[in-house]
Amino acid sequence: MDQVVTCVAPVNIAAIKYWGKRNENLILPLNDSLSLTLDCEQMHARTSVMASPTFQDDIVWLNGHVMSIETNVRLQKCFKLIRDLVKKKKGINCNEAKWKIRICSKNNFPTAAGLASSAAGYACLIYTLATAFDLTDEDLPSIARQGSGSACRSLFGGFVQWQAGIDEFGTDSTAVQIVPETHWPEMRILILVVNDSMKKTSSTSGMKQSVESSELLKYRVDKCVPQRIELIIQAIKDKNFEKFAEITMRDSNQFHAVCLDTYPPCVYLNQVSHKIIQFIHDYNEAIGQTKVAYTFDAGPNAFIFIEEKDLSFFLSELIQVFPSDQPNSYVRGISTTHTNTKYPFGLTQNEKGLLKYIMVTKLGDGPKCDDNHLLDIDGNPS
Repeated sequence: MDQVVTCVAPVNIAAIKYWGKRNENLILPLNDSLSLTLDCEQMHARTSVMASPTFQDDIVWLNGHVMSIETNVRLQKCFKLIRDLVKKKKGINCNEAKWKIRICSKNNFPTAAGLASSAAGYACLIYTLATAFDLTDEDLPSIARQGSGSACRSLFGGFVQWQAGIDEFGTDSTAVQIVPETHWPEMRILILVVNDSMKKTSSTSGMKQSVESSELLKYRVDKCVPQRIELIIQAIKDKNFEKFAEITMRDSNQFHAVCLDTYPPCVYLNQVSHKIIQFIHDYNEAIGQTKVAYTFDAGPNAFIFIEEKDLSFFLSELIQVFPSDQPNSYVRGISTTHTNTKYPFGLTQNEKGLLKYIMVTKLGDGPKCDDNHLLDIDGNPS
């Protein structure tokens, strides 16, 4: 495989959160999680791979910088697992398993800012390597999971469940698609970017602290999540938005309560995040029906779920309540109509500039190959 292979992979946003591991080394979660895969058109990781017998070392470029493979245990593990698969499929002494690899990867959205960049990045890495070595029929979620837990969910489109499993070696901990993106094409996702800089407490260290100190986490894992997974899967299959919305918001709130119950606490939400939460509840109350849902990952940025028929009306109100100091580039992504009419809800307008921008997107499918290479024919960044 002395040629460049390039793929793109999507971001996924969890409606039922993964937080806490039962095995740190194998990245086995304490509980099941469930996510929505976003359309690659708006947000994606792009990775180019080239393997050659002439390369002297493995080299990885991420967003224009050389990564240190020696200090990145997860990256080393992913390389080893892929090479082990090559040996398994093509023979233990096959030359391809010994070839060094050049990898160049870029995200078209901020990295390590609570926007699921590691999930998209590792899903893209594993899928591109698997494509390059003809391994796409293997159990890729189990490999991607060991790079970044939630990466296993980005290998499928639509609604995806990461099953925690019970096996100590993780043989039953993998991702499965609940329904494809075509099941609920009306679903829209808005990303309200509050802060796109690197977060202070990484998800990895935050989870570890929670497992060690949060009493609420134990209750969540044993009692709450199993029931919520069952209920939300049924809501998705029925396309029952109100039930889906309530479960999603309750789970987000509980996840951040666990973060506060951690000692010392992990604080991912900020004042603007709380203003968004209040706004969504006030909006639904003013409408008289749950039309909009929020969820927050380990960061201050909000992920909003809404059906297409309700988007224009909501977006107009959102822009009124959270006005921009840069209106020309405020709403990005899918082209969406909205008016400047002020709706009579009496919701308090905030000062300008609390949100950096709003990304409008939809459900999408899993990783796919692409011809826009990041490496040239010699294996150098192009």
